[in-house]
Amino acid sequence: MYEITLTEFDLPSIMNSGQVFRIRPYLEEPNTYLVAAGTKAVCIRPGESSEDGRKRSFLFSCTKEAFDGFWREYFDLNTDYGAILNSIDPGDSYLQAAAKYGRGIRILKQDLWETIISFLISQNNNIIRIRRSIEALCERFGDRTEIDGALSVFSFPTPEALCCEGLPGLSGLGLGYRDKYILSMAEYCSSKEGKCWLERLKGCSYEEAVPLLLQRFGIGRKVADCICLFALHHIGAFPIDTHIRQILDAHYPNGFPFSRYEGFAGILQQYLFYYKQSGPKEKAVMESASASDSKRLSSLESPAVQRR
Repeated sequence: MYEITLTEFDLPSIMNSGQVFRIRPYLEEPNTYLVAAGTKAVCIRPGESSEDGRKRSFLFSCTKEAFDGFWREYFDLNTDYGAILNSIDPGDSYLQAAAKYGRGIRILKQDLWETIISFLISQNNNIIRIRRSIEALCERFGDRTEIDGALSVFSFPTPEALCCEGLPGLSGLGLGYRDKYILSMAEYCSSKEGKCWLERLKGCSYEEAVPLLLQRFGIGRKVADCICLFALHHIGAFPIDTHIRQILDAHYPNGFPFSRYEGFAGILQQYLFYYKQSGPKEKAVMESASASDSKRLSSLESPAVQRR
């Protein structure tokens, strides 16, 4: 176990921000969250907060070496999000409100392959259904990985695993028409050319990565920008979906001030998206669904989480 005090870090907000789909409450231990990322997993328990609420201790179910070797970078803990918040135009009341509401969100540095598949699934979908489809995919094709030798979590499946049974293997997972995108991507990324494509993307600038992503079946501009932001960590990327378009039309009719936030506009996009998506009513629905899914996974002798 490793305990650390962090600032600008809120797990429920990150969980519901739309950038990641494998964080959920771990019901067997109150006030604890289970985070699965690729082949790794960790339980995190928030502890005491400072008087001003800006700092809080967190207990990670891993060693300091594992935290520094993976989770510190995964959660982007070396970036000063306080400075980013302080840079927001005081006269922009909507963005100020969104940033205050979403304070604690960080842009995660997720696995590229996992993020590509996750955002292919995300198209014309909602967060609750996306989570369920991804979890079902992991249950069917992933491998078990252990936390503390007691908790077993399914890893995200490899390209080879996803394409081994063709389209029939992807049925019944709630993927709909997206199954063809996933199979095509899995087949491509299983090949030598596809593996080289993934490695090339990791070294690309944002301007270079977008056209490379758009070459692949099923990836449009919004999905490409999400991959750039949430996997390649091009935090200047600003994905525009229906919700963000509505915000821009309503609050920025003369255009969003991208020049003011050049190089980190994607962080502000997350504040705006989360604020639009998780008002009190929407937040209650999402939290209820997360708890329901957690109960299902805990009670089933399966899947994504099992006690050994």
